[in-house]
Amino acid sequence: MSEHLAPATDRAKALPGLIREAYGQPEGFLPLHAPVFEGRERKLVLETIDSTFVSSVGQFVDQFEAMLAEVTGARHAVACVNGTAALQIALTVAGVRPGDMVLTQSLSFAGTANAIAHAGAVPAFVDVDLDTLGLSPKALSDFLENECEPDGEGGYRHRASGRRIGGCVPMHSFGHPVRIEEVCEIGERFGVPIIEDAAESLGSRRGDKGCGSFGRLGILSFNGNKIVTTGGGGAIVTNDPDLAKRAKHLTTTAKVPDRWRFFHDEIGWNFRLPNINAALGCAQLERLADFIEEKRSLAARYAALFEAEGLKFLSEPDGTRSNYWLCAFLASDRQERDAILAATNDAGVMTRPIWEPLHTLPAFKDAPCGPLPTTLFLADRLINIPSGVRASRPIKA
Repeated sequence: MSEHLAPATDRAKALPGLIREAYGQPEGFLPLHAPVFEGRERKLVLETIDSTFVSSVGQFVDQFEAMLAEVTGARHAVACVNGTAALQIALTVAGVRPGDMVLTQSLSFAGTANAIAHAGAVPAFVDVDLDTLGLSPKALSDFLENECEPDGEGGYRHRASGRRIGGCVPMHSFGHPVRIEEVCEIGERFGVPIIEDAAESLGSRRGDKGCGSFGRLGILSFNGNKIVTTGGGGAIVTNDPDLAKRAKHLTTTAKVPDRWRFFHDEIGWNFRLPNINAALGCAQLERLADFIEEKRSLAARYAALFEAEGLKFLSEPDGTRSNYWLCAFLASDRQERDAILAATNDAGVMTRPIWEPLHTLPAFKDAPCGPLPTTLFLADRLINIPSGVRASRPIKA
């Protein structure tokens, strides 16, 4: 074994115990991010069952939407069945048309690009910033300036394909806010609507504004592994009342309100969040501030740990307050990354690499791309570590 690999191997062997020490769980399976139900979740779900309003109509759907608007600072929220569906509808109401191109980052969950495809558009990938892990304003501006041209209608089109640039989807990765003000300024300059993928960043803030509230629309996710869960669910947030009204209309099968008639004035989607899921979400949102404080405390312990080990912990960018949905650090290279992944998972400490870059997946291998050096650098090195709120009861394997 080379001298270069020996320290990395020793470090990989030591990390499971160090992570357990920082997390405060010396034994047993340590998941990446498990939900915690120690508030009013059971009470509100049982209330929903007793009411018989368990589907897409009920008091908790309205309450959940009002709570989301308050948390994000957006004026309106529309609850949906999941984050991918929310993004598809957000793109549609933002004006993205079949055949358009939508700019986003390759370093993202597949749902981001899937939603673009479901909206009938084609994704194009640009690079991310190392400190935010999110869409780079410079990479976005360079792509629009070098690969696109004015379309004569106040927007831009991709020069090589002729596709209209219908939108841009920056993602706040792992809860760390992207440089969203700069992204929005670029979108304004080039006539490109910004739709924020804030699926992972509920409660995160840049300055005094919540993630999801900067662009024309934003979306959230409440999957079982998110900081707040409804089991499965998502939401659209926006400051535009007309967009919110249209989003709600489309997600409720485009049914025109009537006392008894079933009249649908266009093709819609059955994408509304059920009341029983919203009840769970309301109880979870009541504890969001506590969840964030505990996760930020864990992140501080991790930061000290990885600094002592000579590894870079990915802290919140300057001027932001991250929810630290998933904590992450950088290995020295892909070989050390894989050694750490093997050692931790073998020891019952769940870790994972970042997603495979979207431009490398079969469905999107022919999508247009700008230069992606930071994306590839992070894909070789980034490791997510256990980041959930600690429950009073141990997690079962």
